[in-house]
This record gives sequence, structure tokens and C-alpha cells, in this order.
Amino acid sequence: MSEKKRGKGMFVFICILVFIISFAIGVVTKMTIKPAWSKKYSIEWSDEIGTLVSDISYGEKDSNKFDLYFPKDNSKANYGLVVYLHAGGFTMGDKSDDKSTLAWLCSKGYVACGINYTLRDETNNASVYTQSMEIKQAMPVVIEEAKKLGYNINEMTISGGSAGGCLAMLYAYRDSEESPVPLKMLFEMVGPSSFYVEDWGIYGLDRDTDQAREAAVSLFGAMSGAELTKDMIKDGSYQEYMQPISAYSFVNENSVPSVLLYGEKDKMQPYNGVRHLEKALKDNGVDYKLFVAPHSGHGVQNDDAVMEEFMETVDEYLEKYMPVQ
Repeated sequence: MSEKKRGKGMFVFICILVFIISFAIGVVTKMTIKPAWSKKYSIEWSDEIGTLVSDISYGEKDSNKFDLYFPKDNSKANYGLVVYLHAGGFTMGDKSDDKSTLAWLCSKGYVACGINYTLRDETNNASVYTQSMEIKQAMPVVIEEAKKLGYNINEMTISGGSAGGCLAMLYAYRDSEESPVPLKMLFEMVGPSSFYVEDWGIYGLDRDTDQAREAAVSLFGAMSGAELTKDMIKDGSYQEYMQPISAYSFVNENSVPSVLLYGEKDKMQPYNGVRHLEKALKDNGVDYKLFVAPHSGHGVQNDDAVMEEFMETVDEYLEKYMPVQ
């Protein structure tokens, strides 16, 4: 292999490796940094809160499992469901990572749910698209299983962080019309919602070089599951194949109320891409609140006040759009 080809291959490898490691760091940050105010929104699970039923299957794949957290009071005619999708760069993570968040939601009187999806690795062709299809597949099963266990679900909210935020937005904006129960709102943190090479300069994809286009083919191709080429990157036709996983492109006047949080210094999920999402929400008159942490990256670790306000707003929107009856 020539030095030139080896250099190109290394550039592509580094772009993808940085992406995977960066999103993984987002998981670690979320789990380790716990400011005092967060105790209101992150609690330890116990039998005093309710009942946890783990690893219910929704498909044939090993990863097609979900957990249901049922509130102790099982006397109501109907319950709201809150689904929280885990982070991990689409390559790692588990539904159990969000147990304290799911416990908080259950303590409020909601049925809460964490869902696993097939993670991309060297042995499969999992992509953001196939993962989003698995989440869509899971929803009717989640509703039915809750009903079997005595909790009738009549409405729902979806959420997630990072990779989970991306998947949550795809369900909320792209798939909600097919939801088995009405979707009332979305809240998410730092999930990518668009894929334009000019926005992904943090990985060098915005450069007008064959190396950059090769890297974009590898990264965007892996995420979309599409067979892309450098020519597609150059002439812009790749966007046709990214559209199915670009949540912002599905926003319309009927899209659900949304609470969003992004770090302005994010070197993992490009903050530049947020402008497409905000424009779509604004142009379509969606009730949304976008919180920007000016000093933070992907973990939103340097702006406690912004993070606290985000969580307070999540609580307010839940009370407004899906109150516990």
C-alpha cells in the first residue's frame, strides 16, 4: 500500500474512531457528573417506587429487549408512558444506564420504559436507520405488555440522550403518526438531527478534498446504511440517503412540543447542525424550547444553570402536555 493510500485510510479511520469514542465519552460524563440539583431528577430505584419488569422481548434479535417501570399505584384507568433511549454513539450503551432517570419518571406516576436496540459492530450492518426501525417496532409491544400487566397506556412521551436523542427525535418527528397511542411531547439532549458535511467540520468532513469525502462516505454510510460514493458527497446527492435519519427534515406543523439541550462547544455532535432543527421547529410553529449551554461540550458539564433550567422545563412540559391523572 502506498504512503498516500495509507494516509487516506488512516484519516478515515481516525474520523470514525473519534466519533465513536466521543459519543462514548458522552455516556461516561452523563453517569459520573452529578450536581446537587440533579437529585430531584435522578433517584435510586427501590420497591417503594413500584415494580420493575426487565428484559421483555419485542423482536427476534438478542438486543430486542425492554424494561418497564410501573408505579406503585396500579388503580388508575390510564397511564402515561415515558420512553427514554440510551446513549452510546450507536455502538455501545444499555437501557440500564438510565435506571435513575427512569426511576424518577416512574416516581412521578408514569410508566417508564428503557429500550435496547442492535448496536453497530464489525459483524453486522446496524445503522441509525435500522436502530430507529427497531424502536418503532418496539412501541406496540411496549403498550401491549403494559396492558397485560394491568397498566393501560393512553398517551406517551419519548426522550433520550446523544444517540438516544437522535433516535427519539426520529420517532417523534418521523414515526409518531404510526404510534399506537398519541405522542404528546419530546425531550432530548445533544442528539444529532442532520447530516451535512459542511456542519461536520469537527471530523474534517467539510474539507474539499478526496480524503474528507472518503471519510464522509465511511461515516455517513455507516450511519445511514446506504452505499455512498465520493461523487455523491461532492455533488450533494448523498443528502437523499441521509434524509431518512435526519430528524429535522420530518418536522411539520403537527410535530409535538419539544424541549432540547445542546452544548455550543460540542466537539462530538456538531452544534452547527442544530440550526436546521431550530429553523424547522420555528418555521412550523412548533412549541419548543431550545437550551444552549455556551461553555459546554457534549456532556453539558460546564453549564449547571442551563442544565437545571432544561430539566425544570422538561418537568413543566410533562405537567402541561402529559399530566399524571
